[in-house]
Amino acid sequence: MTVPKSLEPHPAAEPRALPPSHARTSLSLLADQQHVNLLGNVHGGVVMQLVDSTAGAVAQRHSGGPAVTAAMDEMAFLRPVHVGDIVRTVAQVNWAGRSSMEIGVRVESEPWNVANREPVHVASAYLVFVAIDEHGRPRDIPGLEPGTPTEHRRMREAEIRRAHRLARRAEIEEGRSGVLEG
Repeated sequence: MTVPKSLEPHPAAEPRALPPSHARTSLSLLADQQHVNLLGNVHGGVVMQLVDSTAGAVAQRHSGGPAVTAAMDEMAFLRPVHVGDIVRTVAQVNWAGRSSMEIGVRVESEPWNVANREPVHVASAYLVFVAIDEHGRPRDIPGLEPGTPTEHRRMREAEIRRAHRLARRAEIEEGRSGVLEG
């Protein structure tokens, strides 16, 4: 696997812990007719693509090099997005381990032609990314150094989601090995 120069990791001796604000990123999209489903709302898949792109940018920025989506832990659609809405995603690292990180993404929308209206929270998602080296193998990343009470809460909640993912995977593997029969 050849990694483009723009995606090569930054050389560093020892990754240092970074605040969530270091890699926080926002992307936007003006929803138009090409994005709609048969009900006239924006496809959930269009929103998911924007979420994945935003989270990927955050993972790349935090890790200082290429990172790939390993899992979408949760995606909750709260309200529909309509044609003519400006859809904005805001994402940051919630938790960072040795080579993986959880990215939280908030999706908001607002009409393109109405000023001074508060954006509406339309979706939230949690994705897991793994930083990779030029051979596609996991590589070390900086830790996370939360500073605010909200950042500490987000990290604590991400640790709970991680524990649930690991427990679910262990239970599934145990069941597949024939230990559990049912």
